[in-house]
Amino acid sequence: MRILRVAAIAAGGLLLMSQLVPAQASGRPSYQWELTPTGSTAQFRGLAAVSKDVAWVGGSGGQVLRTVDGGKSWQNVSPAGAETVQFRDVEAFDAKRAVVLSIGNGGDSRVYRTVDGGQSWTETFRNPDANAFYDCFDFFDDKRGLALSDPVDGKFRILATSDGGKSWQVQPTAGMPAALPGEFAFAASGTCLVAGPGRTAWFATGGGERPRVFRTVDGGKQWTVADSPMASGEAAGIFSLAFRGPLFGVAVGGDFLKPAEAVKAASVTYDGGRTWKLVPADKAPKGYRSGSAFVPNTPATVIAVGPSGSDVSYDGGRSWTQFYDGSFDSVECAGHGVKAGCWASGAKGAVARLTR
Repeated sequence: MRILRVAAIAAGGLLLMSQLVPAQASGRPSYQWELTPTGSTAQFRGLAAVSKDVAWVGGSGGQVLRTVDGGKSWQNVSPAGAETVQFRDVEAFDAKRAVVLSIGNGGDSRVYRTVDGGQSWTETFRNPDANAFYDCFDFFDDKRGLALSDPVDGKFRILATSDGGKSWQVQPTAGMPAALPGEFAFAASGTCLVAGPGRTAWFATGGGERPRVFRTVDGGKQWTVADSPMASGEAAGIFSLAFRGPLFGVAVGGDFLKPAEAVKAASVTYDGGRTWKLVPADKAPKGYRSGSAFVPNTPATVIAVGPSGSDVSYDGGRSWTQFYDGSFDSVECAGHGVKAGCWASGAKGAVARLTR
């Protein structure tokens, strides 16, 4: 199952250099993606937005790139000796400090850390368990973070750091609910696990008889779980979570094998993930979506991306409108005020910045 899933997700989608869909309804901002030249052909599913000027991407072939000038130029800052791994998640604190996660069974799941803009890297974790497979990670702040592995011995596994990724510790599973048969997380965009305010975090699943969202309020020791009304199956479930605050959240996904179909592809929560409401098909994204993010400086605007296009919601995920029909895998937003920015990344070295 994991081999099939990795192969399918690694295949990705062909970047469509297509025209934008017409602008949004009157009175609302219209968005578009401004592609930036990376000089790479890697597939970038790992993405970290720091601001409108600074972003990091990680992808196939062990590649990591960084921009500090809004995408006008990109530096290849890939860790030496990591050419065989796939980086699926990047978390960056600023232009100098970043942590990247590679995926795979056993030793293919690794964490590398830099504090000098990628001039040098330190490998701070290499998974010693052949049964573990790390999908994604996120940080509460520049010290505390969590990484998520698919189930080992019937339970999802959590890896934690309290020193900015210098060291990692596997957490006890006594407080983790049992996984469903066939349940796993998707290493599609680095947003299958997201950290919220305080010590709250969530992760999402698929593959089983129903998708679910797990929630912790104590930094990853104890977890509760809620069923989702979204699609589930061999290649279906929740691929991405995005939260604004402790209560207001969006989940997107669908069926990876049906990228142009909105197969129960989105849901929303207003109570911190305790319950989820399905977005009707006529108001949902126009296909499978692998990444999502709230837009800074807006009350409830969310962007979702996937192989068949990008969608925007102005009402916190209750209704969506497609604004781009090209392919991206990941989207991240960060920053405040005039420094805020959103970025997307995907196949064939594609990285873009959101513009209004």
